[in-house]
Amino acid sequence: MPETPPAPSAIRTLPSWLLGRAAARGRALVADALAEQGMKMWHHVVLAAVADLGPVAQAELGRSVSLDPKDMVGVLNDLQDAGLVERTPDPRDRRKNAVTITPQGHRTLRHCARAAHRANKELLAPLEEEERDHFMDMLTRVVRAEEDPAAG
Repeated sequence: MPETPPAPSAIRTLPSWLLGRAAARGRALVADALAEQGMKMWHHVVLAAVADLGPVAQAELGRSVSLDPKDMVGVLNDLQDAGLVERTPDPRDRRKNAVTITPQGHRTLRHCARAAHRANKELLAPLEEEERDHFMDMLTRVVRAEEDPAAG
């Protein structure tokens, strides 16, 4: 398989390009770690959101993680088939489904969290501990500037 040619020199030094490459590597490491747990990225994201928000209306869950409703149905079907979540009529509005994490879902989420932590540790392994802390602080500020331009 041929290697991807390097980006032009005028591009490789841009912070946006470097962040994109680092993000792609991080996603690949986490995806591989989650696959060892029998999970995919979106399954992990949705399961974590259900743990945080549940019981939660299916539509609200989709909005919270920015997942298209059609895709959300497929992810929830997979999670329910695996016994990780339950969908029941929402007691506040019986026309909607409420999604709740199961005890097996909590166990799986803990395994996935450990796997994702190991993958992120591998991602940041080239940095010393103090550098990792500083890097995380800087990344957090960059992200917060998007969320709240006055913070940047």
